Amino acid sequence: MSSYSFTVAETQTFTVTHARHMAAKVATDLRRMQRFYGYPCDTWIEEYEAELVVLLKAGYLGEVTYGFKRGDDWIEPTLRYTAGDLVGSGTDDDPGRVRQGRDVSGASFYSYLTYSAKYLNASSADKESTLKDLPFERGSASAPGISGYLESDKTYSAGGRALNRASVRSF
Repeated sequence: MSSYSFTVAETQTFTVTHARHMAAKVATDLRRMQRFYGYPCDTWIEEYEAELVVLLKAGYLGEVTYGFKRGDDWIEPTLRYTAGDLVGSGTDDDPGRVRQGRDVSGASFYSYLTYSAKYLNASSADKESTLKDLPFERGSASAPGISGYLESDKTYSAGGRALNRASVRSF
């Protein structure tokens, strides 16, 4: 009697093409926000997209939020993207479904980003080598609160990684 055992290891290499695919979906969401609310401008969208490609490719993105802030709180329409590994067969949703007609009077467009554990554990040389390609430099700031709640609504994925999107919703 013979006995056989085998292991199948599935590994995917996350490439710049995968990063561009996911960043393009975020840029499409931001263009929809721009169409409905006037912000962000085209230049900012291009820079945010380029920033995402660099950070996604390196595995340095933790979470990034784009939207409107009134006082110290995010308001609707605001979108938060959380980077992670793709679990299961995965979903790669189409971008969109940004609600229109929300009250953004007295609010300003804002973006807030946090880095991943991989970034926090990387050497200074690795960080410097990667971050030199960013289109702009972010300063430090306190995380805004949320006026309302976050509703998970989309997942963008490629190459074994995912961006899970949540939208701020009003109560």
